[in-house]
Amino acid sequence: MSGEKTLKEGVERPTVVARRLGQALLGLILALTLAPAIAHAGPIVDRIKADGVIRCGGVSRPGLVGQSPDGREALGLYLDLCRAIGAALLEPDGRVAFNPDDFDAAFDRIREGQDDLAFLDGSEIFDQRLAGRTILGPAVVFVSTAAMVEDPTVKGLADLAGKAICFYQGSSAHQDLEAWMAARRLDFTRMPYTEYGEMYDAYDDRKCDAEVGEIGDLAGARLSSDEKGRKSRILPEPLATFPVFAVTPASDPQWAAIVASAIFALERAELPSGPWAPGGGEQAAVDAADLGLPEDWSKRVLSAAGGYADIYARNLGDRSRLRLPRGPNAPAEAGGLFVTPFRE
Repeated sequence: MSGEKTLKEGVERPTVVARRLGQALLGLILALTLAPAIAHAGPIVDRIKADGVIRCGGVSRPGLVGQSPDGREALGLYLDLCRAIGAALLEPDGRVAFNPDDFDAAFDRIREGQDDLAFLDGSEIFDQRLAGRTILGPAVVFVSTAAMVEDPTVKGLADLAGKAICFYQGSSAHQDLEAWMAARRLDFTRMPYTEYGEMYDAYDDRKCDAEVGEIGDLAGARLSSDEKGRKSRILPEPLATFPVFAVTPASDPQWAAIVASAIFALERAELPSGPWAPGGGEQAAVDAADLGLPEDWSKRVLSAAGGYADIYARNLGDRSRLRLPRGPNAPAEAGGLFVTPFRE
């Protein structure tokens, strides 16, 4: 299933070591992709310009990509990012075609270079053997696994010791839960399920004291359980956190550089100007000529869907039904995990 939107339409783990590794990775990306050969347009750049369409993909997750409440259009953070990145190359009437990667065969588009941009986590990249066929770009969102409870006496994960916890058997949340508890020599009553619907029903029927999952899935389940009279909350302490990356085909380093630069501009747009650094979109720090883009490329990117703060708020944050705090999804200067390869 895919959906097309015009670019002018609206669609609806932090440590010093982590930051240094992130800066080194992102610096390497640009060092590799901003080579002299970039002056010549790559095949993906040419194709996007010729067709007027940017083709994106990603695994469906609440708030990241999914359907609107009426089922008529695709919405989510991935789509807004795709639309904004596409705006760097296309006029306002350019289009977005999004293909959910929700089954193994869907990843063939990425292997064959048919998708211009995909949003994937490390497990998806390695499980699908995509590492040698793609360029790993910046992180676009950090996803956490966590626990949801109703009991007001449960303040943190350690308070779940001895309690019944529902989980999807073999899921990443299940593995994170086992690892977290084992590291602290705590035990709990295991309530495994092999269907998500059955797990959610068991929680709503109070057969378990907590359920674990990805934070977006929990937020969606919270909406449903609240409608049934439960007042659930997601514990702020995560079981684990992992990044989802912007991934592009290995055939076009120029396109990889454009994607990375656009994402950096979006993520840093909310930072205010100071005596030693400019603020907002002026922090892009990459010349248009180096990317083969028009001079107003960063303005186009920020005008398409707003900065990252706006995109997050609209799809996952306080302006969405999920109402998830940003947590690590903010610039390092604001206490998050997003880093860029330049200092000013």
